[in-house]
Amino acid sequence: MTDEHTPGHADAADFNTAVIEEFRANNGRVGGMFEGARLALLTTTGARSGEPRTVPVAYLPDGGRSVVIASAGGGPRHPAWFHNLRADPRVTVENGVFTVECDAVVLEGEERDAVFARAVEADPGWAEYQAMTERTIPVVALEPVGGEAVEQRPGQGLLAVHDAFRRELAIVRDEIARSGPGLGAQLRINCLTVCQGLAHHHTMEDTGMFPVIAQARPELAGVVARLGEEHKRVDTLLEQLRSQLDGTAPDPAAVQAEVERLTAELEAHLAYEEEQLVPILDTMTP
Repeated sequence: MTDEHTPGHADAADFNTAVIEEFRANNGRVGGMFEGARLALLTTTGARSGEPRTVPVAYLPDGGRSVVIASAGGGPRHPAWFHNLRADPRVTVENGVFTVECDAVVLEGEERDAVFARAVEADPGWAEYQAMTERTIPVVALEPVGGEAVEQRPGQGLLAVHDAFRRELAIVRDEIARSGPGLGAQLRINCLTVCQGLAHHHTMEDTGMFPVIAQARPELAGVVARLGEEHKRVDTLLEQLRSQLDGTAPDPAAVQAEVERLTAELEAHLAYEEEQLVPILDTMTP
């Protein structure tokens, strides 16, 4: 839950710079107080300067979009990045794997309240921030309009994507373990979002990367066939997890069991895919 520093706060500026550098150097992985957090880099256009301004922000998955909350740590004023995106809603979001252009939409009324309530249910710290300030903390949806992969060799890009899924599954597993007797709306969205992302990733591999590799390296036909079959098994586990989440009151223990099964199967699949394909991909032209 970090916001852009206010002008003149040199310590905050240095802190943000260090986090940004670590984030970019490690494909979105940041240690210290942000270990295990969902973190992205948000770049806005300065409302006064017209210059790009980048800040690390916590975000919530929300299907095809992400949500950020302009808490400013419960301070009396909105963070600078919020003022910037109000002036120019076209922003850039980095997640460690992709750099995505987004339209920032400030949520209003019932939609804002519903999303904020979901966030509070998942992490009471947001309510604590709201209690510290008289302003209504804004909630902003980041809706993608286009993006591209972070520039790197294809094999290293695949590793970065896989590691992002590993991180998200670890976060979801921890959230379920801490969820108590119920499974909140935001946590269900988190689970469904990672399911959607995995299914999309596998579809892109099945229809894009695998045929290219099979054509370029016929001796890997058996490897590609095995990976395709493993995708089908993972898809079955994803569907079973979705079924657990479809009920009106999903059982956290049952959902946790499905996530653990999915994680075990996926880890084995990713390890084999990386072993077989990363060296090959890194010799190919992006």
